[in-house]
Amino acid sequence: MADNCTIDLNDYFCSDVGLVLPFFSEYTWHTGARAFIYFAALFWCFLGVAIIADVFMCAIEKITSRTRVIKVASMEAEKGYEEIEVKVWNDTVANLTLMALGSSAPEILLSCIELMGDGFVSGQLGPSTIVGSAAFNLLVITAVCVVSIPTNEVRRIKHIKVFIVTASFSVFAYLWLIIILVAITPNYVDLWEAILTFIFFPVMVILAYVADKDFCNRKKVDDSKVELGFSEYALLHRHQGADASSRRQIPLIGQLFRHNLHYVHGSCNHPDEERMTDAKMREFMKELRQVHPHLPEVTIAKLAASKMEESRPHNHLWYRINATRSLGGNPTLLPKFDENVQEVDMIGSTTDFSENNSKAVIEFTASQSAVLEQEQRVRLGIKRWGKLNCRVLFKLETIDGTAEAEKDYIPIKQTLVFEKDEKMKFVDIEIIDDNEWEPDEVFFVKISLDSDDPSSHVSVIGKKSVQEVTIINDDEPGTFDFMKPSLLFKESAGKALIPVERSNGADGKVEIEWKTEDMTAKAGKDFEGGSGTLVFEHGEMTKMLEIAIYDDQEKEKDECFKVDLIGCSEGAKLGRVRKTIVTIVNDDGACVQCPFRVRFINLFFSDFNGMVSRLVDMANMNMDALRVDSNSYADQFRNAMNVNGGDIESATNMDYVMHFCTLAWKILFAFVPPVSVWGGWLAFFIALLMIAILTTIIGDLASISGCLVTLKDSVTAITFVALGTSLPDLFASKQAATMEKTADNSIGNVTGSNSVNVFLGLGLPWLIASIYWTAQGKRFEVKAGSLSFSVVIYAVCACSCIGLLVLRRYLPLFGKAELGGTVVPKIICGVFFVFLWILYVLLSSLQAYGHIESF
Repeated sequence: MADNCTIDLNDYFCSDVGLVLPFFSEYTWHTGARAFIYFAALFWCFLGVAIIADVFMCAIEKITSRTRVIKVASMEAEKGYEEIEVKVWNDTVANLTLMALGSSAPEILLSCIELMGDGFVSGQLGPSTIVGSAAFNLLVITAVCVVSIPTNEVRRIKHIKVFIVTASFSVFAYLWLIIILVAITPNYVDLWEAILTFIFFPVMVILAYVADKDFCNRKKVDDSKVELGFSEYALLHRHQGADASSRRQIPLIGQLFRHNLHYVHGSCNHPDEERMTDAKMREFMKELRQVHPHLPEVTIAKLAASKMEESRPHNHLWYRINATRSLGGNPTLLPKFDENVQEVDMIGSTTDFSENNSKAVIEFTASQSAVLEQEQRVRLGIKRWGKLNCRVLFKLETIDGTAEAEKDYIPIKQTLVFEKDEKMKFVDIEIIDDNEWEPDEVFFVKISLDSDDPSSHVSVIGKKSVQEVTIINDDEPGTFDFMKPSLLFKESAGKALIPVERSNGADGKVEIEWKTEDMTAKAGKDFEGGSGTLVFEHGEMTKMLEIAIYDDQEKEKDECFKVDLIGCSEGAKLGRVRKTIVTIVNDDGACVQCPFRVRFINLFFSDFNGMVSRLVDMANMNMDALRVDSNSYADQFRNAMNVNGGDIESATNMDYVMHFCTLAWKILFAFVPPVSVWGGWLAFFIALLMIAILTTIIGDLASISGCLVTLKDSVTAITFVALGTSLPDLFASKQAATMEKTADNSIGNVTGSNSVNVFLGLGLPWLIASIYWTAQGKRFEVKAGSLSFSVVIYAVCACSCIGLLVLRRYLPLFGKAELGGTVVPKIICGVFFVFLWILYVLLSSLQAYGHIESF
């Protein structure tokens, strides 16, 4: 009788590799299927890390953008000083501490969790991931940034002294690993070595801050170049002990201080500087509207918001958040445009439908029109442009909307002809006046080509192929409200002409009662206040309410007052916009005090009461939607559960794919408190905890998947894991390289992040382990092996990369800049950087499998 044998279902290939995985027995699973599932789960978890990292970095952005109020002397202020908001965090310190932690948190946590989860024994996955990630960051990201700059454009590192410090530490950090693992205490890390490794982190931050402030080479401060970092106390301190005539110069210094303010997130710049920015936006939209009058207003507003957002200064964290959101199908920090919308660049060019006049383009003259029901007829204009020396047939038909054919209008479906050289045609559509009140209704008229026409192959339909026709009901007195909730008028205008609109009816004579209410402007002094009646005659749809403005010829601040609609004739109704704020903009003495103010006022008032004002309002709404942070759980869940945050029209096919791939993660991480709570700190710690949990799972997935395909941990770390954690930084740096005028946010932050990886990613876990083993009277063992070899290869490649960047900065062949230049040199540099990375991966892998001996 055969002996009984037992089978342990928990003992199978690669079952003892992970810390928490597998959750259940996979004894019966095929090895190939397990490998596929684990690799798929690994990349899916990388997406999860990207999603929660977005929340984590938004919290960091909220923390580092915190401001404080300082007082600056000013002759114009009533109290003798003005209060100005300045950043609490220095940009360099923020980049090397919280921001570096935001981009490197997965690698750092992976190293810590692997060590503590394995009994404080050093593993291969965490340390190798840090070195592999550093190699990818420095070599591949730099290569992409060099090549991605448009031809003949360049990007130089502005804060070169900070870059020198971080670049030096990024090489020294890895040389230090070789020194302690190979030279001083081979294969061991003593407590003092771990402490020193960790201390190098604050040392680097301090030296970078000193380089940023240039304390070691500071010259006498020029009052005309006062920086934001100075407080009013520093300004006053320089003048202590001065005589009265010197002290009278302090307000001037305060003005120079305010004039040189940098942009601060969440705070205001110098008022005139803001108006210049607003004026530029208006000028851009006005020019775009003039060149392309039929471009949709939504597109113009989004283009303006995009241009304004691109013109603002951003840190690397902003680009990282934007890249991460793109990966998850979330609304990005730059507006997206519908794929069907014609591409419009920043000077306003659009696609030429006529293909250089080789085709005849047929379209409506307008995309929308309106007609009073009593007029009983609406005339639509149809134009032909492009190729004119041919005969073209086209079809015209009506389509019901809320208005119904035969009931509200007479439908048409006919074929029309543009004869040779004919450019314009008009079509009348009959409107049925039924003498019954009903809401304003719409129907549509569509143009299409006649396929039977031989000339159809040389004719196309333009962008305005459909026109919306609104039938305005005129069988009721109507609803009355202001056209806009706010208006601006120059003090010298003499009168404020405030438009009041009538909708949903135009029947009979209606009287509208109004009154003014003082705010900062006072009735009788700044304007003619009081109350009155505005009369609409039968059929009138828009009237101007006139209020006199007094020009006192004195320089003063802008002032405002309120106008209310308080009543109307029986049968008529007041709409929702019953109040409007009228701002009186002072234009006295503008030529003397602020020359660009005149240009702003002239430009502003030439457009404000028309199309551009609506576009500015829409652009500002788009700008509000581009905020990094969310204010409530409702915003978070809305963005999580909807493609592109609910903006479906602008969503791409890839947005849909990534949204459904990451939907579970987005819903899970929407439970993290909004970053608006407690200044972002609560979201910071909870997101960090979630990253730690997810990193633990990623470590197991990487180890088991590598085991299943017989990859060593060190090779898995420098390839799959390093790429998965570094891809968001790649996309962020590429976007920063193309959008920014300098290279600081693209490659300037790479060296600092690589240094932080070693000093925190290895220094922190090694410090913990050294304390643990020292307390037990033992030494902390770290086998150099493949780690030391990989570090040496990386150090050589890093020196070569940084050396070439230095040459690029000073040689005319490369345009004397780190990024960009002419085509051939920049491609050669990019290929060389990628070759260094491939060489690093290849040599490290060969050593891990014993084909090359370690040190």
